[in-house]
Amino acid sequence: MPEELKHEEVNSKTDPSVAKQYDTETPMSQQWSEFYGICDKLKVGLLGTHRNNVPGMVFRSMATAKRTGPDFLFLANHHSHKFEDLDNDKDVTITFQNNSNQDWVSINGTATTVDNSDPRIKELHNGMVKAWFGDLGDGKHDGSADDPRMSLIEVKSKYITYWKAQVGTLGMMKEVGMAALTGKVANTGATREFHQQDIEKERQSPSE
Repeated sequence: MPEELKHEEVNSKTDPSVAKQYDTETPMSQQWSEFYGICDKLKVGLLGTHRNNVPGMVFRSMATAKRTGPDFLFLANHHSHKFEDLDNDKDVTITFQNNSNQDWVSINGTATTVDNSDPRIKELHNGMVKAWFGDLGDGKHDGSADDPRMSLIEVKSKYITYWKAQVGTLGMMKEVGMAALTGKVANTGATREFHQQDIEKERQSPSE
């Protein structure tokens, strides 16, 4: 239900929509499980890198090849600009958003790149990956796991925040409508965050 806006929230310069939906009560195991559920359902997100002489970050759509606990693997073409970006700055951001219910995820992490000698590439490669590489017909640059362009980006998470809807589409519309009419603040989901110590603990003993 929509909640009253309090004087102290305004005076302390608090964003009430964030404060009222910030969740510290849900058990950590459930928080992780629901985070994984969002990422695994969406699979395709945006990977942001820092590029020389470009303000902010540069994002591109990337399909997750594998998620292991809080960390992510992506197959990618070593000739793409993102590898130049990562040579200069290893800090990246990954985002996911579900347009149907507005669930979203933001992950800050550090990326490591590996060439096609890494055995994990053969494990992760599938026939559809070839569609993004093309086949030169020289028996080498064919989009296979042995293609010298085939590389791996591994992102180790350092900070994670996400929002999960707690109401369906009709409930969302009702909640927002009531809040707008009454001057209260809509409360439609839960905002959660994991700091580095939480992530390290999860990495050592995944709760999936």
